[in-house]
Amino acid sequence: MDRTAGIVVIGNEILSGKVVDTNSPFLTRELRSLGVTVRRILTVPDELDEIAVAVAEFQERYDLVFTSGGVGPTHDDVTMEGVARGLNRKVIRHPAIEGRIREYFKEKANEARLKMAEVPEGAELIVDGRLGFPTIKCENIYILPGIPEILEQKFQAIRDRFAASPYFLRVIYTKDGEGTIAEHLNTTLVAFPELLLGSYPKIGDPEYAVKLTLESKDEAYVEQAMAHLLALLSRDSVVRTE
Repeated sequence: MDRTAGIVVIGNEILSGKVVDTNSPFLTRELRSLGVTVRRILTVPDELDEIAVAVAEFQERYDLVFTSGGVGPTHDDVTMEGVARGLNRKVIRHPAIEGRIREYFKEKANEARLKMAEVPEGAELIVDGRLGFPTIKCENIYILPGIPEILEQKFQAIRDRFAASPYFLRVIYTKDGEGTIAEHLNTTLVAFPELLLGSYPKIGDPEYAVKLTLESKDEAYVEQAMAHLLALLSRDSVVRTE
């Protein structure tokens, strides 16, 4: 089974450069390892209309959608409302979450803390005993926090549900530059048009000049393409393979 995903990163702090986004690279790596193809990553500000438009588009185009950021007790935490608007739903205060907040904070359960109980109407709560707070799922959208440590914990708790057929990867390191090997890459793609072939130059590395990656969900196809490309490359140029 093949699956596609889109990631919506939400936060003025990302767009202003105050904070470096590490969540989308983490999600991309994890999803790739599960066989999910990330098709797009979009960063939007803490604005309801921007979030709503992005969510509505991604929700229709991709099998899975992940949002990062904007879920908290402060004024700029508007992701829940943005997702709800994008899906034409209301925002409600979920009784199960509200009950846990009131139980934990007791008389200190103020409006800011209770804002954490707001979710799009009809949202599903994914509860894991290892985590103190449920993950919110609305249709195919998974709403994750912006704090990297918490996002990573939440994703690891639910990652198994996203497994698809895996990618098979082979790697070639070559001393020759892209200008020298470009013809061989093009020839390989003609022979193996479904191959995902990447070429990544490395400047100033004494060991190799270009890292080549060959990927497919068909293991035999990758191996055949690998053998084809190696036969085209100069034997002296190949540093090593993986």
